[in-house]
Amino acid sequence: MDNCIFCKIAAKQIPSKMIYEDDDVIAFHDINPAAPVHFLIVPKEHVATLADCAEKHAALLGKMALLAPKLAQEQGCGYQLDATGDKTGGFKTLFNTGPDGGQEVYHLHMHVIGGAHPWRAKSVLQG
Repeated sequence: MDNCIFCKIAAKQIPSKMIYEDDDVIAFHDINPAAPVHFLIVPKEHVATLADCAEKHAALLGKMALLAPKLAQEQGCGYQLDATGDKTGGFKTLFNTGPDGGQEVYHLHMHVIGGAHPWRAKSVLQG
């Protein structure tokens, strides 16, 4: 797509703070982070929304879902058990789909958001 910002990032026409790339997907930090860790996993193939995905996208969606915890761990917000067996860390994954779903860029992407309670309002995070 000629005017798609994520297609341009994947094609290296627009710079980004890249954290991962392979033949199918890229991952980079969000330019307006909602939490201490906030990055996007984006397929290189242009698919407008999650609702536009078909059976042929199953492997790609699975790859994105399996990549999220690996990259979250590398970025410092992985989910794990500590030495005493207590749960620690964690992250949130999110697909915004369509205007009522809050989608702003119409190229499929998964948000991975982590840090101390990233789903709370920024004012709570700063307090």
